[in-house]
Amino acid sequence: MTSATLQWFKSSYSSDSGQACLEVALTPGTIHIRDSKNDPQDSPTLQVSPAAWSAFTAAR
Repeated sequence: MTSATLQWFKSSYSSDSGQACLEVALTPGTIHIRDSKNDPQDSPTLQVSPAAWSAFTAAR
């Protein structure tokens, strides 16, 4: 699945000013994470398992 075909949403922890925006796209086996300041067509993404994402968000 390419970055362009994923449905991205902004993290609720991201600022409204656009300077610190994290975007996330969910698929059944992978959580895709990117920095919204980068070009969305060519932005690098971090991909983690749902278990890793759950552990990360629980540790906030």
